[in-house]
Amino acid sequence: MGFASGDIDRDAFGIRQFAADDQEFIIAQSFAKNMGLYGERVGAVTFVTKSPEQASTILSQIEGFVKAMYWSPPNHGVRIATEILSDAELCSEWRADVKGMTERLTSVRHSLRQHLEKWGSARDWSRITDHVGWFTYSGLNSLECECLTNKYSVHITKDGRMALTGVNPSNIEYLAYAIREVTN
Repeated sequence: MGFASGDIDRDAFGIRQFAADDQEFIIAQSFAKNMGLYGERVGAVTFVTKSPEQASTILSQIEGFVKAMYWSPPNHGVRIATEILSDAELCSEWRADVKGMTERLTSVRHSLRQHLEKWGSARDWSRITDHVGWFTYSGLNSLECECLTNKYSVHITKDGRMALTGVNPSNIEYLAYAIREVTN
């Protein structure tokens, strides 16, 4: 939430529209990235049903799953999220941070594409600027990814998925050069 457009409310449009249209749906949300609460297991699974009976049935099933996985979940992250979301000033600061991160990631995407094009890559890199969020699928195949890792020490998943959060002005040109080298 927030890393698509930089605006939490704008990114929640689809969810709110389903609710306004009286649809039944399930949504799973994590606050690992947008609140920086990695490893704290902070998130939510929300079931929207049309009847209290359905909600009760779902709740009893979910409680069974939860009890089988763990009895008492960690609450440190929940306390942090609650503090932030309950305090207008902290919530406003958090929203500004999410917007700033989204703007940085958008800038990284455009800069990476520009550098790839500058280095003369023959591929179409529009997918990089068409995507949103922390990750992008580069379009590199597993052999290209392996070469990128082994020859240039650039680590991405074998399916070409790249985390853009570690890309910055001091390494973006090298990254673009390395990608160009393994793809041309």
